[in-house]
Amino acid sequence: MSENNMITADMKIEEIVAKYPQAIGIFFQYGLGCVGCHAASFESLAEGATMHGIDLDAMVKDLNELASKVEAKK
Repeated sequence: MSENNMITADMKIEEIVAKYPQAIGIFFQYGLGCVGCHAASFESLAEGATMHGIDLDAMVKDLNELASKVEAKK
């Protein structure tokens, strides 16, 4: 997967959802329900994970696995 398609901890939650709507399922699996709230537009993935006590590294890994599958289908 190219570096342009990598999901990183500093990306805004809204940015990730816009690029990969399928990521919503992963966010919910981890208990990150702020996908549709106002904070998603300015809160980074790292900030959201910290606020909700989520394992950021594990979530980023799962999100990038999803992104790789989506990009491979293009």
